[in-house]
Amino acid sequence: MKFNNRFIRNLLTGSIAAMLSTTVIAADIEPAVVFDMGGKFDKSFNQGVYDGVERFKGETGLAYREFEVTNEAQREQALRRMAQRGANPVLGIGFAQAPALEKVAKEFPDTNFAIIDMVVDLPNVRSIVFKEHEGSFLVGAMAAMASESGKVGFIGGMDIPLIRRFACGYEQGAKYVNENAEVVQNMTGTTPAAWNDPGRGGELTKSQFERGVDVVYAAAGGTGVGVYQAAKDAGKLAIGVDSNQNYLQPGTMLTSMLKRVDIAAYNVFMDAKNDAFTPGIQVLGLAEEGVGWSLDEHNESLVSDDMKSKVEEISNMIKAGDIQVHDYMSDNDCKVAG
Repeated sequence: MKFNNRFIRNLLTGSIAAMLSTTVIAADIEPAVVFDMGGKFDKSFNQGVYDGVERFKGETGLAYREFEVTNEAQREQALRRMAQRGANPVLGIGFAQAPALEKVAKEFPDTNFAIIDMVVDLPNVRSIVFKEHEGSFLVGAMAAMASESGKVGFIGGMDIPLIRRFACGYEQGAKYVNENAEVVQNMTGTTPAAWNDPGRGGELTKSQFERGVDVVYAAAGGTGVGVYQAAKDAGKLAIGVDSNQNYLQPGTMLTSMLKRVDIAAYNVFMDAKNDAFTPGIQVLGLAEEGVGWSLDEHNESLVSDDMKSKVEEISNMIKAGDIQVHDYMSDNDCKVAG
């Protein structure tokens, strides 16, 4: 078969065009994530996000850019660098990245951004927030049911309204089950260092145990590791947060309050891949399966059938609106659930 030069030129031109087209399509999805203080292996919040983006990578074969913030000044630099390099979408982790992400998103209006745990109201930003108070209500109820002393504890990380929301939901859940329950609370600190201070977490936990607490819930990032170790050493019970942390101290972890940041992160990347990324605010609670509690081989011996039934009943009542869990962030006050 003979081909004339014009045919060959057209064929080559078409092949090159096709390759360029393929390259452009592949380049359309170059996701990036900027982890916050504590890092992607904090066994809690950041690691939940890491699990989500790794799932995306495993399913699609698409790599992603990443950066782990170690000081506050790096947030804006990292987000801007990702956008400058053509990353899209760019996912910022944690409420503290909001000012930087808002600034950078305005500079790059054609780039999609997303943030977990804060709202940035811009046409190219998806903001994902959670009803942590609902999930914390459930584990508070479990803590009260498991407690023999009637005293349960809470260890927060950085003292901010978001963490007070966890504490308030937990207190409401405990008092829903036992109106006489005493809830002892401590915050680890007032700076970002509070997210990664397991030594201090352990000290605060021991102090609570000395006051009669026998179940403690940590919402403190990497600091929680120290809380769980202290609980194990004292023969008490602990409750994890964000990720399923039951495996950290099997037989000590009563449960973990799940905050599905893994699904949120996965959906940001996958929606972008499928050309289905949408900006706006997503609020994920029990009804949306954005929060919950964990049961697996590491804690099943600690959770009785009666406890499971009660938690399921409470969960359904919250979803139906029969229990109104007060949100601390609505007025910076903690009130009994209605």
